[in-house]
Amino acid sequence: MDALRPGDPARIGGHRLLGRLGAGGMGVVYLGRTEAGALAAIKVILPEYAGDEDFRTRFRRETEAARRVDSPWAVPVTGADTESETPWLATEFVPGPTLSEVVARCGPLPTRSVHVLGRLLSRALTAVHGAGLVHRDVKPGNVLLTADGPRLIDFGIARAAEATALTATGLVVGTPGFLPPEQATGAGAGAGPEGDVFSLGCLLAYAATGRPPFGSGAVDALLYRTVHDEPDLAGVDDPALRALLGECLAKDPAARPAAADLDTRIAEDVPGDGASADWLPEDVARMIAERSAAMLALPDIEATVNTSATTPAPAPARRRFLALAAGGAVALGAGTFAAVRLIGDEPDGRSGASPAGRRWVIGVHADLTGAQKAAGRAQERGVRLAVDRFNSRTDKPFTLAVKVLDDGGDPARSVRVAEEFARDRDVLAVIGPTGDAATGAALPAYDEAVLPLLTVSSLQISYPARVNAAFFQASPSYAALSMPIVNRLLLRPDVERLGVLIDRSGGQAAYQAGYATNLMTPSLTTGTTHPRVVPAGTSDLGPVIADLLGHRSDALFYAGDAAGGARAARALAATPFKGPSMAQHTVMRPEFLERAGETAEGWEFIAPFTDAGGVSGEPGVPGAADFVTAHRKRFGAAPAAWSAEAYDVTGLVAQEVAALVGSATKGGAGPTGSPTATPSGGTSSGSTPSGDTPSAGTPSADGRPGRAALVAAIAASRYEGISRTYAFDEERQQLVGQEAHLYRAEGGRYRYLGPAPKPKS
Repeated sequence: MDALRPGDPARIGGHRLLGRLGAGGMGVVYLGRTEAGALAAIKVILPEYAGDEDFRTRFRRETEAARRVDSPWAVPVTGADTESETPWLATEFVPGPTLSEVVARCGPLPTRSVHVLGRLLSRALTAVHGAGLVHRDVKPGNVLLTADGPRLIDFGIARAAEATALTATGLVVGTPGFLPPEQATGAGAGAGPEGDVFSLGCLLAYAATGRPPFGSGAVDALLYRTVHDEPDLAGVDDPALRALLGECLAKDPAARPAAADLDTRIAEDVPGDGASADWLPEDVARMIAERSAAMLALPDIEATVNTSATTPAPAPARRRFLALAAGGAVALGAGTFAAVRLIGDEPDGRSGASPAGRRWVIGVHADLTGAQKAAGRAQERGVRLAVDRFNSRTDKPFTLAVKVLDDGGDPARSVRVAEEFARDRDVLAVIGPTGDAATGAALPAYDEAVLPLLTVSSLQISYPARVNAAFFQASPSYAALSMPIVNRLLLRPDVERLGVLIDRSGGQAAYQAGYATNLMTPSLTTGTTHPRVVPAGTSDLGPVIADLLGHRSDALFYAGDAAGGARAARALAATPFKGPSMAQHTVMRPEFLERAGETAEGWEFIAPFTDAGGVSGEPGVPGAADFVTAHRKRFGAAPAAWSAEAYDVTGLVAQEVAALVGSATKGGAGPTGSPTATPSGGTSSGSTPSGDTPSAGTPSADGRPGRAALVAAIAASRYEGISRTYAFDEERQQLVGQEAHLYRAEGGRYRYLGPAPKPKS
């Protein structure tokens, strides 16, 4: 949900507006709350349609029809005003994830889940058709999942109005990949209930296989396949489900069963009243629970008045506590984490006291003993080198120390590490955590303490909702990395179709990378994709590789782990395939080279980390020579992946702390007379807010900047590091400028090829 904008209303039809859920060609959808506390999704029609009398007539008629839809599986209309200057329609708000989100994150659903989905959605469509409506856009994004079953949304209102407007110009109405042949040919105005049944068949096939039955890619090609080709139902192993899908996907509308018939045809028990989400896999049930819990963190009604463009003050502690619950924080239990290690008493004098005698701490929250211990150790070393560099300055206004805590890659332990850092008032900021799950678990504690947290290796597309915005994702997300992947594989004359293999062994990293690559391909290129998802631990990838090649894939992208990547490389080598093959950077480990052997040769990788001289063993990126020399001197080895990035963000933090201290003591000048000094080897441009302003936080008695002040300074900073330029967008505080790097497996090692290419236009 996005914040309200200055021009948005504060109230619509007795609903206090809480935020924006989305916007489209017909209007804006808001999340609202009634005086009684009920949540609603409120669609407000744009003025250009509100002034069209023909539109109002259709809107009035279809709103009345929608009120007659009576099904627990179709989201009901709760209010509407078709006569006001700004027409609006409200429906019950359901906090569950969409089916498209679930399949993207968790993979295809098991057969029982698909049967339940089909039976209950057929009941929803029966009610819609009984009210004289045709949905016209049954797709995964219009189905919400809850513990007791699915909910069909967006039925027969804006979609029907939009259909009337568009078909007059001969355009196709609906979503390619999920619309029936009669709509694909442009005959959308005449599409009836049979078209909804076809779309339901496409949706169920998608739920069962993880891909649309007519593929994806260029719209024209997709529409052609919908009209002329048979659906791809490979992976639907249940005979009854396969037969049912075949009937729903018949080209002839008359040959399809009615929605009411599907209810009796599907022999599957459905969840009863108050049932738990046992009809869904455990990971999906967890998503639903987290999404529902997040609703507890919504602001109170009186806190949502949008009277100006100013940023609202932080919510009370009660709200922050609820946000902690929404983030899925784990209750504390027995056990400890690794001992703290502080530098500051080492014999070489790197951490000598500053003239002012002030000594503050940079925290390192890392996995040092778990699955990502190599990355965690590399980041710890990068932080230490940046602190060494800062402390070597003769004019330093304070001394920095490093405090390291190990979470072992365990989310529960990660929460305890975050709480330990939050309690230590000498900790200015924390670099980490290393992994995605550890980051998500720790975020509420850091947010509650308004303690700046910068991660360079947690790349999730989204994280639990936060109140105080103290978290900075200082590396491209999996979604951002999909762009150079698509550019590298498809912007070439010999590739038209990309096979995407998503291996569940890779967890969320594989899902997000594979899904984003599949999604971005038609947006960035004229190419198409053929995606496949395989269960975790699949030992033989030969049949999946054969399927990808059998569907004319002339390039391959593997999203998963190192062991699965090696299996994919061996399976691919057993075929005549000679096209380009690429894997997610999570595959790029010694294990891949060892297990794949000669079949690893030529595989490429898009990675978010640069090569400062140690990843490939060759001279690294320009400007990193001093860093590499210092790393070799202190640690006896070249820097590994992620070390340069941790070095950079530590330099950014040190820079902003120094600028805040200088601003507080010298009336705005930095520690060397300029706010653009470079204490850790990079350069910073852009202003930093004064540490004594109420909105930025108040310095402590010893001059230490407030944590909120440092959060604001980092958010406004621009820092030229050795790995990239660091700046963060205002809304989500994610990295701006999503540079990536290209590697290739050659001769039993990883060779750095340089920055990943970008499209010319």
